[in-house]
Amino acid sequence: MESRVLSRATAIAALPRLSRPRREAASLGIAAVKPVGAVKDGGNLIWGRQLRPVLLLEPVQTGPVSRKESTAVQPCRAAAEGSDSAGEAKVGFLQKYPALVTGFFFFMWYFLNVIFNILNKKIYNYFPYPYFVSVIHLLVGVIYCLVSWAVGLPKRAPIDGNLLKLLIPVALCHALGHVTSNVSFAAVAVSFTHTIKALEPFFNASASQFILGQPIPITLWLSLAPVVLGVAMASLTELSFNWTGFISAMISNISFTYRSIYSKKAMTDMDSTNVYAYITIIALFVCIPPALIIEGPQLIKYGFNDAIAKVGLTKFITDLFWVGMFYHLYNQLATNTLERVAPLTHAVGNVLKRVFVIGFSIIIFGNKISTQTAIGTSIAIAGVAIYSFIKGKMEEEKRQKKAA
Repeated sequence: MESRVLSRATAIAALPRLSRPRREAASLGIAAVKPVGAVKDGGNLIWGRQLRPVLLLEPVQTGPVSRKESTAVQPCRAAAEGSDSAGEAKVGFLQKYPALVTGFFFFMWYFLNVIFNILNKKIYNYFPYPYFVSVIHLLVGVIYCLVSWAVGLPKRAPIDGNLLKLLIPVALCHALGHVTSNVSFAAVAVSFTHTIKALEPFFNASASQFILGQPIPITLWLSLAPVVLGVAMASLTELSFNWTGFISAMISNISFTYRSIYSKKAMTDMDSTNVYAYITIIALFVCIPPALIIEGPQLIKYGFNDAIAKVGLTKFITDLFWVGMFYHLYNQLATNTLERVAPLTHAVGNVLKRVFVIGFSIIIFGNKISTQTAIGTSIAIAGVAIYSFIKGKMEEEKRQKKAA
């Protein structure tokens, strides 16, 4: 029995000894490799995908790893770094869909403008003091600009004496146009004021031709003929017509025309948001004196008391605040929209905005208009659309020639 056991032990001992090779990192060619990242960075996924072929195909080595052989794992690191850089270079939603962003700008521009005109007219129905309301519009805008500067959105651009001299004429025209527009809004229907303000391109063309000496093509003058005809037709049968509203709207057209002229002379590298902020601040100081002189005594005697008695103090203050906020935001959005689109697109958008305002004001306030007024307004708007299309196309051609 003992001899059998001893013979088996001797046979087993005679078998060749199988030893497991040492699984050192150096023998596999990955001694210097460290994990390339967590799972969220794509590192471990790439690790598994890239290193398994190396483990299967590379022979087991017991000696030191050469520089050439160590490069076998470099694709892993390169792929990981490429994954990280691709993640950083991902395009955001706003950059991927610029058309949606531009559409949002147009929508907000229209929406805020319509809300402003409706709320503004409702205020004038119980508080008919356009000079004071104009000051409130600008005051709320100034407060908004100061708060925006304080938080750095946007960062305030410095201004010097030379730039101030250029912006003062622009601000003066802006203030006069703003006040006279509100006088017209308070005196006549909103739809009629905007119909008269459709003549603004006619005044712009006249100023360019006869003041700046810039020749206007005959096609532009012909496109303005229906504008003049339509406004004349609408004015003759407008039920809310009065000379105060009509003349004020015409003065507004002239003021904004000169504002455009001075704006071209005051071209600066400053961004539009800061430029509009400085113009608003200057315009506020321009509008305060006439408001105090013309409406101050009436406001103190009975103006404020009558408004509070009709709607209450809280509604009165909130209405003034929101109408000022809507005024500033829609003007700022109009400027920002112009920066995003071509002049032709903006011009057409401006015409459509006027159509929206006229239509919604008629619906909201239930203004009765005659058939002739409706036809005249339509003709005027169509003329403005034709003029804007031709003018915008000319501006695009000039810009393309300069770029070439």
